Amino acid sequence: MTDHHTYGTSTHTADELTRLVGDRLGLVFTERDSDYRGVYHLAGIPNGRIEIQPNPIPRDDDEDDLYAPEHPAAQVLLLTTTRPRTPPCRPAWTPSKGSPT
Repeated sequence: MTDHHTYGTSTHTADELTRLVGDRLGLVFTERDSDYRGVYHLAGIPNGRIEIQPNPIPRDDDEDDLYAPEHPAAQVLLLTTTRPRTPPCRPAWTPSKGSPT
């Protein structure tokens, strides 16, 4: 099952939070530009990804929409998506000579 978590801050800008998280976790973020989401930063992790973006998304009519309207006080969002790690495959058990079947 995939887990999605949203964290927010009004203390740091998206660029500041990207630098802080990247330095602390040793991640390299790539800046992306989306018509739907605006500018955001993306880093891959072994079992998912981390995204940092402003909560206000500019619209064409000079009004802003909130990406996460349930968190209006958060100016910057940190979004995580993680998938459970797949357990390593084990070979099928085959009985050896003399072992119980």
